[in-house]
Amino acid sequence: MGHKKRMVETHEQFVEQALAEFEGPLIGYALGILHDLDRARDVVQDTFIRLYQQDREKVGGGLKAWLFTVCRNRALDILRKEKRMVSMEEDKAGFPERVSSAPDHTADWDERVDQVMSALERLSDNQKEVIRLKFQQDLSYREISAATGLGTGNVGFLLHTGLKRLRALLPDDLLENSIRKS
Repeated sequence: MGHKKRMVETHEQFVEQALAEFEGPLIGYALGILHDLDRARDVVQDTFIRLYQQDREKVGGGLKAWLFTVCRNRALDILRKEKRMVSMEEDKAGFPERVSSAPDHTADWDERVDQVMSALERLSDNQKEVIRLKFQQDLSYREISAATGLGTGNVGFLLHTGLKRLRALLPDDLLENSIRKS
């Protein structure tokens, strides 16, 4: 009976626990898509509102994948809606492509990060997405599959080809110091 009480123990507690565990990783994930912390936080807030509104049974045991799927879809919706407007504003304002780094970073570190990010941007959207989900969010192939709608075999293929292409795009000295050690 105590177990049933805990199950009934409320949807609010279920959502609070999910919020405590996944809010940070989801904000990081949304930030990687949107490149704007405020919009990323809004997307994550929307994600948890949808979780609160969702029947817990429909989420089932795949809470992590469900949250990342909803977060991803919401972030991509925002990008689609704002893409034209942002492009027009950037063209008119002539914004530089890079914002200066935080003062505590060394020039060498900034250069290496820029090299990796530049190489990552040269990958296909699907490759970038699965690499971010795997290495930034630590999702399993199955969770990535659920979040993106891609088959697990396709996820594995995209990871393999994306990492292979990254290795080809990055300078040898950078690879020796990071990727090859992992």
